[in-house]
Amino acid sequence: MKKLFAACIMLVVFSGCGKDPAVPADYLGGGVLKDSSIYFPQNYVLSVSKPNPTAAEALKPVIITCHGYSASTYEWSEFRAWSAGQTDYLISNVLLAGHGTTYDEFKNSTWHHWQASIKAEYNKLKAAGYKNINFAASSTSCPLLLDMVHEGFFNTASSKVRIFLIDPVIIPSNKSLSLVGIVGPVLGYVESKDEAGEQKFYYHYRPQETLQQLQSLLNVVRTELQSGFSLPQNVYMKVYKSKKDPTADPVSAVLIYNGLKTAAGTPIDLEMINSSLHVFTRLNLVPNVTAADRANQLYTFNDIVMRIF
Repeated sequence: MKKLFAACIMLVVFSGCGKDPAVPADYLGGGVLKDSSIYFPQNYVLSVSKPNPTAAEALKPVIITCHGYSASTYEWSEFRAWSAGQTDYLISNVLLAGHGTTYDEFKNSTWHHWQASIKAEYNKLKAAGYKNINFAASSTSCPLLLDMVHEGFFNTASSKVRIFLIDPVIIPSNKSLSLVGIVGPVLGYVESKDEAGEQKFYYHYRPQETLQQLQSLLNVVRTELQSGFSLPQNVYMKVYKSKKDPTADPVSAVLIYNGLKTAAGTPIDLEMINSSLHVFTRLNLVPNVTAADRANQLYTFNDIVMRIF
């Protein structure tokens, strides 16, 4: 969910009213470039690459990575590269339904479709015999997982599930998303302000239909958190939140911390990261990356891996 919330009112003037954009061929959604996990799922999706694990493989920790709104598996490519060569744990990169493909598929997807992709991979790995399945989610995948916890998806899990949330969005930093129900049908779509090269991995054109789906998801999860709920006995969660996030208001972390408790009724783990980036664990194509940014990324990767054993 990269630089999502441009000024919607201004876009009423500059966007084609209710029309679909002409997506360049070299942009994500343009019909040529698609997420690599679609072409080579065996290189990304564990349920495809190892559908019949050995007894030893089934006991290894698995980390299912889940990306944000309008993004792709690219969002977790640096974690995958950092983990290359290790043999103690396994990674499965989930591509949310409707993402990484065509503009029309993205336009017609709902947040329930996005969530279903996460559920499907977990269920496949569980059915295959994997015993230690965990999640690392960024941005919009965080509320998707929070809703799964709220609906009881993990209540019957037979082993520990660890969920790590990177820069979860519950409240957007720019509040113009709340206008999408009014101006969205007029806009048709919103253009994102991208950095050079990001158009290949993030949708530059965001259909108003998906923005309304995003708003609906955030409303649902915000209400769930305001009502309060608890993690099941077998679920651990830690939130890592950038202090100056330009996309996900840091108050998102406060809402999660106040609205969600452990099974014992204690607060969940929350760590505020001294960063001004959104999804601070993804640094490729981000301009002016500092040594502190790289230290934050490395610390978080190590912290996640340490906690899955």
